[in-house]
Amino acid sequence: MNIRFAVASDLHIALPETIEDKPNRFHLTQFSIPAFDTVLAHLNNLNLDFLLLPGDLTQDGEPENHRWLQDKLASLPYPVYVIPGNHDIPSLKGNEKQIPSDKFPYFYQDCGYQNYTETLDYTCEIAPNLQLVALNSNHFDENGQQQGLLKPSQLKWLEETLGKLKDKLVLLMVHHNVIEHLPQQWRHPLGRRYMLDNPLELLEILDRYNVKLIFTGHLHIQDISQYKGIYEVTTGSLITYPSPYRIIELNRHHGGINTVKINSYQVTDLPEKEKYDQFCREWMGDRSFPFIMKLLTSPPLNLEEKQASEYAPHMRYFWADIAKGDSELNYPQLPPKINQHFQRFGVDMIDGKPQFIDNNITIQIEN
Repeated sequence: MNIRFAVASDLHIALPETIEDKPNRFHLTQFSIPAFDTVLAHLNNLNLDFLLLPGDLTQDGEPENHRWLQDKLASLPYPVYVIPGNHDIPSLKGNEKQIPSDKFPYFYQDCGYQNYTETLDYTCEIAPNLQLVALNSNHFDENGQQQGLLKPSQLKWLEETLGKLKDKLVLLMVHHNVIEHLPQQWRHPLGRRYMLDNPLELLEILDRYNVKLIFTGHLHIQDISQYKGIYEVTTGSLITYPSPYRIIELNRHHGGINTVKINSYQVTDLPEKEKYDQFCREWMGDRSFPFIMKLLTSPPLNLEEKQASEYAPHMRYFWADIAKGDSELNYPQLPPKINQHFQRFGVDMIDGKPQFIDNNITIQIEN
């Protein structure tokens, strides 16, 4: 098996007439289409086997944005497989501006949704002996509030499905994070909302059936984490710094060993915006203060607002550096204990040596 595929996440496609230009808008949706077109111009020359898009395909589930993307994906010279993100089906029943959740497959019948379950999951063979399992992690409680979880029926379907795929290598795609990508992400109110509510239930099933590769989005950062030999590759957003995407080469060798070579790329320039990457970084920095204040004043630091407001300007690029992946963080202007706390959000250290694995790495998995 010699497979080359790409991953691009959180496109947030928005036609100009659908964008509400709010003054503090964080996402650069006005560049969503040219950024995606720039990525496709690269990918279309690579003889790809397929492209994965793990959710947040549109700005906020607008039918015209789904329709635009549907047409764009149909024009590509390789198959594309998608899964919905929280922005794609933001409400159960929809309204005049958003599609209802059960209409999502209508737009993506050629992107995995030829056959799917009631909960919008599907599986299909995407190359000889290579199977994709795509899970919808967006659901709604009795009050119509959106949740990030997998229902019991989905976990049952997953077990039944994996039981039939024992001789195949399986890739799992889901929008919400399954493994922590930030320190104490599961426990922190700002990080937990990007994770599944029931990740351990999923991980136990994946471990039992030897599924080793998960592809996610949602968090808008470049990061690769692992749990019991299961790797989760989360990919950042094209409309937030550093506008990344990945190209992955999967090779199967004798003895059931697979090598997975992951390389990351960034959109640095657009026809309508030179130095797009620098613009994105500054855009994020300009809007970082409220977020940094929440980090400083919430557990475990619990700083007073006055003190936090003195420290926050020094961390202007904190989230941008995390989003880039493989960043060595250091804020000497902060007290040592606080600086040490935030250094843990950067590149992992083993025996005092940084482990640069978030963007470019080759891993081995057994099958």
